[in-house]
Amino acid sequence: MTTSPNSSTAGSPSPVHPVAVRDVALRDGLQLTEGRLSTDSKVELVRTLLRLGVPELEVGSMARPDLVPALADTLEVIGALDEAERDRCWVWVATPGHVRRAADAGVRRFQYCLSVTDEHNTANIGRDTETSMAALPEALEVAAEVDGTVQLCLATTFTCPITGQVDPDRVLELVGDPRGAGTVDVVLADTLGQAHPRQVSDLVSAAQEAAGDRRIVFHGHDTWGMGVANTLAAVGAGATMVDAALGGLGGCPFAPGASGNTATEDVLFALRPDWLNPQRFHELIAAGDRMLAELGEAGRSRASAGAHGNGREFDWTLPQGPRAAVVR
Repeated sequence: MTTSPNSSTAGSPSPVHPVAVRDVALRDGLQLTEGRLSTDSKVELVRTLLRLGVPELEVGSMARPDLVPALADTLEVIGALDEAERDRCWVWVATPGHVRRAADAGVRRFQYCLSVTDEHNTANIGRDTETSMAALPEALEVAAEVDGTVQLCLATTFTCPITGQVDPDRVLELVGDPRGAGTVDVVLADTLGQAHPRQVSDLVSAAQEAAGDRRIVFHGHDTWGMGVANTLAAVGAGATMVDAALGGLGGCPFAPGASGNTATEDVLFALRPDWLNPQRFHELIAAGDRMLAELGEAGRSRASAGAHGNGREFDWTLPQGPRAAVVR
């Protein structure tokens, strides 16, 4: 989805390459919420976001239900979607067995995730990084049997909650590992939200050469308030997809201190893709408000807070309606 100035978006950033915004609220966003979304609500949210123009979504995980209970109904969600909808939805996997089970349920887009550091990979997945990489070719084979596609997602690409700063050369080594050559994208995840724009720009630029013709995806968190700035830095450096979560939900159970993802509302307001206009933005905010109300969560999006505020002369401000709670 390219971005370009128009009567409602003049002055907004205009990347020279197509940029897709993927909403990850239904996977990463739900990992730490105390409340639960019903399966029906998840399916409704998927359809609403796709209808509004969000090009791709992350809708669940094959992680153990006892570890991430909010995502225990992932395959039920997938089963309720039609083929065209599933074709725009990614599911988190970490083993060939995950891919096989998800494929049997109709999943065709698999996000194969591992951590750059052994310590976090062991805490998160139960094995070291090399073991996860060694299993990737089998995961690719299983996906190919159903004509599926696989992303390589690298968590803790900037900092690790256990070992601290991560060596960029180690990240690039994994990006260029020939065992990942069959993946279609490489996701660089700022799991803790501790990166700054220059770091992001440098790593995305360097990763493009190692990734070959694969897309570079940036997955940011807003722990230190750099979520939107880092996202824009990634786009400027060549990332062609960026992740964000409706309402700014998110966090990793195995990364203490990591707060929510960069809010989808904030990223979309900054990037202004061609499909977005004030009316669709208002509908997206309303969908986020409904989700947050069902979860009993406070919203973290600054753009949503702005839209709920005063300034009715501004097209992007909501004309009326109740305001969702906002974390300040």
